[in-house]
Amino acid sequence: MKPIKTIIRKNAKVIQRTLDLMVTVISYFGAFYLTSLINKEYFQFTNDYVYMLLLVVPTWAILIKSTNLAQIPRSRTYMSIFFRILNFNFIGFLVLLLYKYIFGFESFSYYFVLSFSLINWISLFTLRMTTFRVVKSFRANGHNIHNLVIVADKDSEEIIDNILDHKEWGYRIVAIFSDSSYIRETYSPLIRVLPERSNIKNILKVDIIDEVLYCKQEVDLEKVDQLIATCKELGVTFKAKSNVVPVNQPEVKLTHLEKTPFLTFYNTPNNSFRWAWKSISDFTISAILLFSLSPLFLIISLIIKLTSKGPVVFKQKRVGLHGRQFYIYKFRTMVQNAEELKAKLMAQNESDGPTFKIKKDPRITSIGSFLRKTSIDELPQL
Repeated sequence: MKPIKTIIRKNAKVIQRTLDLMVTVISYFGAFYLTSLINKEYFQFTNDYVYMLLLVVPTWAILIKSTNLAQIPRSRTYMSIFFRILNFNFIGFLVLLLYKYIFGFESFSYYFVLSFSLINWISLFTLRMTTFRVVKSFRANGHNIHNLVIVADKDSEEIIDNILDHKEWGYRIVAIFSDSSYIRETYSPLIRVLPERSNIKNILKVDIIDEVLYCKQEVDLEKVDQLIATCKELGVTFKAKSNVVPVNQPEVKLTHLEKTPFLTFYNTPNNSFRWAWKSISDFTISAILLFSLSPLFLIISLIIKLTSKGPVVFKQKRVGLHGRQFYIYKFRTMVQNAEELKAKLMAQNESDGPTFKIKKDPRITSIGSFLRKTSIDELPQL
């Protein structure tokens, strides 16, 4: 089965949205309690509050999704997060007033609306700060790293220094493309600095690059168009520090690296609803299958443990598209020292390629042969 860190990383936004909704519901009940204390003589519980809660949950879910509130930023300031949560709750405040008017919730107190908006704002901000600090610490320790290639000139020093100084942003500069002698002399001892005429496509193919940052003060639109096309082909995010958007690239988002604005081209499918639905459906199906197959998992685990020494699950690193590394998990089908025995058996290798294959491989356990034939060894990948 996948480790908890991998599950959390892949479903970070879904988890954050769920936490936001839980905090919102708690804030709703907190506002009810606070309003009843402050205005106990006039405040009365009615069905209007139940109906409003039933409206708040899906409405907040839509607002959180549409405003991308669950995104955990890499380089935003605390004040920007503060005002982002404030703006979100102001919209929510107006929505509650609109619902009160449209649905005729006459007993729904204005004090309650104000209390809920205030408590929800403080609660969401506290939650976001806690999450932000945890993720920053996680990234500072070398996890969830994004690899960058920077196209720079002599005026790009501040951006490069900021990235190098803020380990908690989770960025690693793999290479800098620049014709500036100052950039080359300043950063070549630390980072690979290449002339701009170099083929950036080769770097993106060979290295595992997540983003390309175009930080030059003067923009070469032809060069930018070529870079965008290359990044789109390889599924790499492209960011340009510029106010100029190429006319043939309509889907652009404004993002920030701390206070520096970038025009960002996400060159991967950006249908957030579709991906959210896929994540939820994948998680649900996997959970159902794991629960249903848990007796089988237990039996296989016991047999593996009783018939050979070593762990039940085998973990192996693989390389996927564009050099992306990932781990696969299978039930162990070989003896624990399989790699050591492989060297002794190389003379019997029947494969001409890089793979190793022999008939009746002595490293395969008795249960392992059955697991492979039936593909049951693949089940932990659920």
